[in-house]
Amino acid sequence: MASPLVISTSLRNGSLSRAMADQLVVEFAALGTKAEEIDLRQWPLPLCDGDAAYADPNVEKLADRIKAARLIILAAPVYNYHVNAATKNLIELTGSAWEDKLVGFLCAAGGASSYMSVMNVANSLMLDFRCLILPRFVYGVSSDFVSTTQPGPELARRLRQLAEDSLKIRRD
Repeated sequence: MASPLVISTSLRNGSLSRAMADQLVVEFAALGTKAEEIDLRQWPLPLCDGDAAYADPNVEKLADRIKAARLIILAAPVYNYHVNAATKNLIELTGSAWEDKLVGFLCAAGGASSYMSVMNVANSLMLDFRCLILPRFVYGVSSDFVSTTQPGPELARRLRQLAEDSLKIRRD
């Protein structure tokens, strides 16, 4: 069975969405499943230009990792009522590698009113690449954390529930 792939798309040090991704990997391990985590800070990507960017070695390697996965969880910050540009850029660059994946989301934002921000990306993945979108996603704000690296107990509980639900739905 392919390992779940958790992709942290924040490019900021001290990212809350990355802390959520790290905790989700811990939750998968507690359930007996080893998840692979990708931190986009370690994978510099060109901006999608619809041309030469697709041949970038990091794009090709990430596309291969995405293609090999069955379950992918995207951890993204929310800026201006939308997931960050790095998330969209990753999807644009890796395109068809996303076909027929089970995809979930972890989002961190400055306020509670942006909780629907992930829907544009979810709809795109669902319609363009026939992804099955997990109906449960985890949304956190700064008050849900005990520090920038540690989700609080309630947020950790929701992350555990996402791990459990995604493994129930996953088909390899």
